[in-house]
Amino acid sequence: MDRIDAMKVFVATLDEGSLAGAARRLGRSPAAVSRAIAFLEEHTGTALLHRTTRTIKLSEAGERYASACRRILTELEEADLLVADEKSSPRGLLTVTAPVAAGEDVLRPILDDFVERYPDVSVRLQLLDRPVSLIDEGIDVALRIAHLSDSTLIAIPVGEVRRVVAASPRYLAKHPRIDEPADLAQHRIISMTHFGLDSWSFPPTGHSTIPLVVQFTPRFIVNTIRAAVTSAVAGHGVTRMFSYHVAQQVKEGTLKIVLRDSEHTPLPVHLLTPQGRLSVPKVRAFVDFATPRLRRHFKQFELITDTD
Repeated sequence: MDRIDAMKVFVATLDEGSLAGAARRLGRSPAAVSRAIAFLEEHTGTALLHRTTRTIKLSEAGERYASACRRILTELEEADLLVADEKSSPRGLLTVTAPVAAGEDVLRPILDDFVERYPDVSVRLQLLDRPVSLIDEGIDVALRIAHLSDSTLIAIPVGEVRRVVAASPRYLAKHPRIDEPADLAQHRIISMTHFGLDSWSFPPTGHSTIPLVVQFTPRFIVNTIRAAVTSAVAGHGVTRMFSYHVAQQVKEGTLKIVLRDSEHTPLPVHLLTPQGRLSVPKVRAFVDFATPRLRRHFKQFELITDTD
């Protein structure tokens, strides 16, 4: 059996989450998929997957081997492009990742238009609120909202976002004014892990170089952006979000931004791709397609302010 082909089957199994899913994607029988993985396990002399009737789970050795397989398959694809027509039309599976809210609200509509423009490209969008290794997890492009530290990736800036504190006008009318961060201790807080469950930090004040941290006991803890925004719009408390999360609500007047003068400096937004991936037509096409659209999208949030 061809080892490279078996690696492709192995990676497809991980991506689909099951032998049956890999079989459907590759147009093979589940038995053929199982044989390919058994071949790799015999070749490496170790179990790569723990299988049950319904699930698969990577062994410790399987995790290391999966990362190596993804790198090898990516390098092979890039090598093929060096000797093929580099202007060939985009085709194949494009894997993109983004934070959940940004992926649903910002990137997904762009991807819908992209696949209409490029009918030979299929897209896998992975929405994950955790750090992702693009190379180890076989990802072509990532949308990331953060200061970057990984210099091995190509980063294309597409905008910036602010961390804002917001509440509904109805809530603000019934509760004490919020003129400075310390005032938050008197308020009902709707919190999320992303922005701090029991404290929020703000820039240093006066001559201090230490960030100001406001402690609180949250009245409501949620794990999705949408739930926190909906609760805040309904008047149940004060929440903290990125500016694009609440842009529509601020525009409609159902939320107001407070503490505008106490915000941290904006966070940059980038499209990231591993070195060498821009030579792949499907990746280059998507980056060229998405970059101006993302820049227009995030530009509009620079003017989102409170109305006091």
